Amino acid sequence: MTEVGGLSDDRALLGRTSTAERVSDILRSRIAEGYFPPGTRLSEDSIGGALGVSRNTLREAFRLLTHERLLEHQLNRGVFVRVLSVEDVQDIYRTRRLVECAVVRGLGTPPFALDTVADAVAEGVRAAADQEWKAVSTANIHFHRELVALAGSARTDELMRSVFAELRLAFHVVDDPRRLHEPYLERNKQILARLRAGDAAQAERLLADYLEDSLEGLVEVYGRRVGAGG
Repeated sequence: MTEVGGLSDDRALLGRTSTAERVSDILRSRIAEGYFPPGTRLSEDSIGGALGVSRNTLREAFRLLTHERLLEHQLNRGVFVRVLSVEDVQDIYRTRRLVECAVVRGLGTPPFALDTVADAVAEGVRAAADQEWKAVSTANIHFHRELVALAGSARTDELMRSVFAELRLAFHVVDDPRRLHEPYLERNKQILARLRAGDAAQAERLLADYLEDSLEGLVEVYGRRVGAGG
């Protein structure tokens, strides 16, 4: 069987009770990991065969991911991984600032449960030491995901899971991930340090500045790449 996006390894995860939601989880992960870059056409036959699922199940999974803005259906052409516009990127960051800053602002009385946040910071440091800049990008996403998780809200986690997956579509277009992500390793440490000190107000200010600078840097490089047909 032809290998498609590393999916054959996931076939064992799908049992008789497999659902379109489970298929969409696998495809979402593969999109986030860059197996299916923006602009890729997704073949029903190849993916359905790799996962061993019916065409109807796969189409439902595609529909779910289209609703999450990760895929788009192009009439008479098929289903494609979305290529974000600059406006999409800006809107993603508006959502991030609204949610992430609100989570930090509402943390309550310290000490905060920061083990998973600290693990994400350490993950980024290790990846940078190994010169694995895409892994640094992943660690940065994990850092922000764990910040959001401090709210203890399954609904917020689900919302931001989709937002972060969509953000990865923009990151996959960037041709110099080191330049984009390396500066934020130290800023992750600073936010963590303020949270450990119980200073959520200062952590929120650092986070707001972080997101503003991150948006500016991403729009600069992303707009240039997309505008040039990259």
